[in-house]
Amino acid sequence: MQYDHVDYCQRVDQLGNFATASASLIYACHVLEHFSRWDYTKVLKEWHRVLEPGGVLRLSVPDFAACAKLYYEEGLQSGLTGLVGLVVGGQRDQYDFHGMIFDEQILTGSLLEVGFTSVRPWDWRHVEHGQIDDYSQAYLPHMDKEHGLLMSLNLEATA
Repeated sequence: MQYDHVDYCQRVDQLGNFATASASLIYACHVLEHFSRWDYTKVLKEWHRVLEPGGVLRLSVPDFAACAKLYYEEGLQSGLTGLVGLVVGGQRDQYDFHGMIFDEQILTGSLLEVGFTSVRPWDWRHVEHGQIDDYSQAYLPHMDKEHGLLMSLNLEATA
């Protein structure tokens, strides 16, 4: 694929084009959950390798705790476009499947385990890319950013 705004097109778990400690920020929005429960920590290790000391890994993943809360309160009223898609992926193509679920405790523990420090939530309203409407701003009901429930777990950590 060729796009004017894309410098590299490669697997996110194999960043061989990037030297060790060469990036100050990695932003991955609804990417990590596409790796299996056996492989996602390998991805975190690769991102840690690429980040310079003090660099930031900013993640957004579907928040399983928010999914469970909404399911408990409402069931599957939102159907395939709501909770089911957040848990198992949209399944529109061979890549759109989820292999792992995360809550804050699991993701924080995994980040610390591979060498990250200072794991903390981040708010899409207060980052330099907050004007980009991506899944870090996923709410149910859809697009109800004022009264809805944020369905993304947004955490960042320091390398």
